[in-house]
Amino acid sequence: MSIVAFLHAAIVVTDLERASHFYGEVLGLPIVERNLKFAGIWYQAGAVQLHLIADETIIDDLINADKWGRNRHLAFAVADLEEMKTKLLAQGYPFQLSASGRSALFVRDPDGNIIELNQAS
Repeated sequence: MSIVAFLHAAIVVTDLERASHFYGEVLGLPIVERNLKFAGIWYQAGAVQLHLIADETIIDDLINADKWGRNRHLAFAVADLEEMKTKLLAQGYPFQLSASGRSALFVRDPDGNIIELNQAS
């Protein structure tokens, strides 16, 4: 028996409307239809899905406030990192550039989940 594919990652958010703005409008992820009875939104990111699950409680497990990339995070490749920087700043989302010097940044969603954005090659 072996794993044949990575299907999705799920994160918890407290406010679906606010999270939808970040993931759908700011990051530009397309919504995937879902037919479940609990609150959530599914997004497609290449071959993998991101599942947002609504809950009233978020556990902030930030262990390194100085270097967001050294915490639990998800990573996405973007077509134009410079354009994404401009969009994040215009929307009021602070970010940290990768300390490694790579063409990447780290941003926190409205609930504090850390997202890494890398320049696609």
